[in-house]
Amino acid sequence: MKNYTITVNGNAYDVTVEENGAVSAPAAAAPAAAPKAAPKAAPKAAAGGTPINAPMRGTIVEVKVKVGDKVTNGTVVAVLEAMKMENDIVSDKDGVVASICVNKGESVETGAPVVTLN
Repeated sequence: MKNYTITVNGNAYDVTVEENGAVSAPAAAAPAAAPKAAPKAAPKAAAGGTPINAPMRGTIVEVKVKVGDKVTNGTVVAVLEAMKMENDIVSDKDGVVASICVNKGESVETGAPVVTLN
């Protein structure tokens, strides 16, 4: 038998591999060490604001507005990369940016708030 340490998503697991190719692991595989640093969490949508949500899953490559900016219907507020293509996230109404809910380089899910407007 051979022992290996395998890291998955920052969690280390001890695995024993038998000579015949079967894999066994300890019953309660606990992470060996916590990840070094978690990315800084972006602020959540401001209470009472109208969110502009990500239309699809992807990575934020640019935030084009800052808190306090006035936007109109159709203004690009951020750029999201999905499937090797850059997609503009646009405001669907006029307003003032109340909060920015994402950071450049952050992965977002479909429907996640990107900015909120007042």
